[in-house]
Amino acid sequence: MSATCLLSACGGGSDEPTTGASASAGGGSSAAAPGVKLISPGKLTTCTNLPYEPFQFKEGDKVVGFDVDMVDLVAKRLGVTQAIVDIDFAVIKSGAALNAGKCDVAAAGMTITPERQQNLDFSDPYFDATQALLAKKGTGAKSLEDVKAKGLKLGAQASTTGLDYVKKQGLDPTEFADSPKELLGLQSGQADVIVQDLPVVLTWLKKPEIADKFELIASLDTGEQYGIGLKKGNTELLKIINEEITKAKSDGTYEQIYVKWFGKKPGELGTT
Repeated sequence: MSATCLLSACGGGSDEPTTGASASAGGGSSAAAPGVKLISPGKLTTCTNLPYEPFQFKEGDKVVGFDVDMVDLVAKRLGVTQAIVDIDFAVIKSGAALNAGKCDVAAAGMTITPERQQNLDFSDPYFDATQALLAKKGTGAKSLEDVKAKGLKLGAQASTTGLDYVKKQGLDPTEFADSPKELLGLQSGQADVIVQDLPVVLTWLKKPEIADKFELIASLDTGEQYGIGLKKGNTELLKIINEEITKAKSDGTYEQIYVKWFGKKPGELGTT
């Protein structure tokens, strides 16, 4: 990652907020939480990498998704609106975007890992993630072992835990900059099989043009969990985020948001 990436979007994204109301007067603190300092008055600014449906993606001019709704709970608690910055995922996971003051939080379907915890703080887990293999129909493969044995071309999204996982299994996948390019790689024959988070694969398969030619051949239970990222030491905001995650899980709000975006209750994703 070059130094020029630290203050700009490096994946074709825009570092201009795509949602959120105009800034209000009154300095960088939220009225609802005096100890919380925000980079833009009246806004909770979120860094993400678009599109990553159903976690965050554009619907018209608005960014929507599961992650967006989760962060909106925090914004509501703070008495502000959420603004979203689209930026390269590598700049998010390295902590560079947060350290450069691009955003207050990062919500990008981001798995909590020890490596990433060296660069940024994470909230409590808010989503249990599973990887999946999407393949063109007719490969006969049902596992990573089959992919290897059959000499199939594997693709993965750069800078992701899915990429790390398959590399640890001894595979050398073609890397794609983001999830749309990864899917295009599968469609164009650059890859026979791709590894991607299960909810993303299931969302793709809702589209007839994808379901007609491609199939889910395996789920990979990697034990991953997503967290909301913050600049190291931002303890006041971290405390509020964790309180909102806990509250949402206890009062039914989390389940409502989950069903809204995945069509199933927590724990049922990937089941028939």
